[in-house]
Amino acid sequence: MADLSIIIVSWNVCDLLRDCLASIQSNTLDIQIIVVDSASEDNTVQMVKSEFPHVLLLPQAENIGFTRGNNIGFEAATGRYHLLLNPDTVILDNALERMVAYLDAHPDVGIVGPHTLNTDGTHQSTRRRFPTPALAFFESTWLQKFAPRSMLDRFYVRDIPDDAIAEVDWVQGSALMARRDVYAQIGGLDTGFVMFSEELDWCKRAKDAGWRVVYLGDTRIIHHGGASTGQVVAHKHIYFQASKLRYFRKHHGVGVAWALRLFLLASYLWQIGIEGLKGLLGSKRDLRRERIRAYWQVIRSGLKVT
Repeated sequence: MADLSIIIVSWNVCDLLRDCLASIQSNTLDIQIIVVDSASEDNTVQMVKSEFPHVLLLPQAENIGFTRGNNIGFEAATGRYHLLLNPDTVILDNALERMVAYLDAHPDVGIVGPHTLNTDGTHQSTRRRFPTPALAFFESTWLQKFAPRSMLDRFYVRDIPDDAIAEVDWVQGSALMARRDVYAQIGGLDTGFVMFSEELDWCKRAKDAGWRVVYLGDTRIIHHGGASTGQVVAHKHIYFQASKLRYFRKHHGVGVAWALRLFLLASYLWQIGIEGLKGLLGSKRDLRRERIRAYWQVIRSGLKVT
């Protein structure tokens, strides 16, 4: 059994994936690398085959999404630990060894996440506490700038230094390492989440099962961010908000989810009106048209509660 199985779901990010795979090479662990490719139209499959022949490549016939892709990786993984890793990341120093060593030393910890940096080396916030229903109406909406500071500080875990090692509620899926035992106990990611909130839900299920989740501030990676989702702007809005609704439906009930759905749809209508007004006044009309098209697709989707 390998020490670690690294699962990477990739879609049209050949050059970034190459850098990611190259950064994994410098480590002392017994590693299994699994790339699940979601029918990329670039040179990803050929690149992996020719430059990284040791990688277990699982090319798909269609774009299967992040959650389904990771579940396919889970099924093929043989390591004691499983690392969900985005293809637009770079492993720094001995990050993998540190994460494995921490899990080895703390058997009650089921999931860890590293200190993540932006491309320019600045801190990227990837640690969280569980969102409350009240927070849902502020976070990632036009109302966020009006949210109580204490509410946002709690959610984003701003009371903990960036380089600290601390227990949190969940860590983002750009680099999330879990015990094989966690997967065996709670199963894979909920495929009802196409993308976004799937790691939130998974960590919630793990904590409900008795596992701890820890942020490792002394362990660093780079995450360039948004390389795949940036290719589908309107769908990004739809998936993000639909996933938020699914999470609150699942963990807080139908009433909260439906109230949030109506609020979100009204918010997008409001934003369409604002963007239209700005366009009429001559402000960046191409940008306004692009945003209106994206927001209108969100409205047309209905953001169904599932």
